[in-house]
Amino acid sequence: MAELVYPPVIAAAHTLFRALDIRIDMKGTENIPREGGAVLVSNHIGYLDFIFTGLTARPSKRLVRFMAKESVFRHKVSGPLMRAMKHIPVDREQGEAAYQQALTALRNGEIIGVFPEATISQSFTLKSFKSGAARMAQEAGVPLIPMALWGTQRLWTKGRPKDLKRSHIPVTMRVGEPIEAPTDQYAGAITRRLRERVQELLDAAQKAYPVRPKGPQDSWWLPAHLGGTAPTPAQVREAGAS
Repeated sequence: MAELVYPPVIAAAHTLFRALDIRIDMKGTENIPREGGAVLVSNHIGYLDFIFTGLTARPSKRLVRFMAKESVFRHKVSGPLMRAMKHIPVDREQGEAAYQQALTALRNGEIIGVFPEATISQSFTLKSFKSGAARMAQEAGVPLIPMALWGTQRLWTKGRPKDLKRSHIPVTMRVGEPIEAPTDQYAGAITRRLRERVQELLDAAQKAYPVRPKGPQDSWWLPAHLGGTAPTPAQVREAGAS
């Protein structure tokens, strides 16, 4: 079936990125398979992550179907677009239907995009990973493709105002080699290995990032362990519990 919506949306995103002069640096895109199913796994630091993550599949001429929270599909603007692009709504109270839909798509040769941290990391460090991505890869018999992105939090992230008028903001992405998910291995062990690889890719993306904060007031987007003023994971947990 012809893709009538997804390609125009990608083109519109590219037009926006050019208008904002967003400098996109992608490496490792050759690791996205040109055919067959795969689970593309990324860290999650901003609301636009799915757009940038999906761009890594363009050199392989692939489209990524993302698993996203169900509320996005109920929005009057994003809902029709998400459904037309064949993304998968996830009801966290009844996630089995989304899981089965993703499995079917993987077995039909689709790439499924997953953010295994489940929510945006406000510390901009990796949170713990849910095991769903590994379990899907095992059941569908497809590889996991790890990747990391950096810089998207400067455009729009949780707890900060959206600012798409800023220009010259770099976004750096690194895609790693496929990780197999054999059925005779514990999903938790595969998930730990996957998270370790995403962390390595995140470290590489941060190291390659061409911009540093201009001063303390501009350092909100940099994690505390790198000298920034973003809250630590402990501070985020404490704020959530209060």
